[in-house]
Amino acid sequence: MENIGQKTKLDRAAAWQLLCEHTQSESLRKHMLAVEACMRAYARKFRQQGIDPTADEETYGITGLLHDFDYEKYPTPAEHPFVGNKILEEHGYPEELRRAILSHADYANVPRVTPMEKALFACDELAGFITATALVKPSKSLAEVEAKSVRKKMKDKAFARSVSREDITKGAADLGVDLEEHIAFCIEAMKRIAKELGL
Repeated sequence: MENIGQKTKLDRAAAWQLLCEHTQSESLRKHMLAVEACMRAYARKFRQQGIDPTADEETYGITGLLHDFDYEKYPTPAEHPFVGNKILEEHGYPEELRRAILSHADYANVPRVTPMEKALFACDELAGFITATALVKPSKSLAEVEAKSVRKKMKDKAFARSVSREDITKGAADLGVDLEEHIAFCIEAMKRIAKELGL
């Protein structure tokens, strides 16, 4: 079983296939791609800075990619991310990945301990908010999005009201990074896949 876990952990194509089987929504797929991009960037940063010397870009990336894969079919707090966790376990995904995904939902009561768990929580809502900010720009492009404009939009309660500002602020604080720096970092990460995001 350990072998399968290792193999699955590193097989992005299989992870994407699993995601697509469960998620038809284009915008939800793009959200997961955006979070994956941010997570990969944090894996590189954490490794370089010695925050998580063993940070594996594939593990971080696939954790981001799969964090909401069950959400479309199982959106209630009673189901998401618990149903997804069972499916991932059946597919042999490693515990560190599954635990991180469980920990991104506060109501799951799984404390965020590792840098990967903290990064997932910090990137999740923010990636959605950055996307929303890009979509109201004249060019609908990430090229026009700056950390300052994201901060400004966060103050507008009516804008992207389903996105928790509290989670964004808390996520950056738990990571130990300045909020504006965190926003700028995630914008840059998402710009790398702007084409796939349609932004």
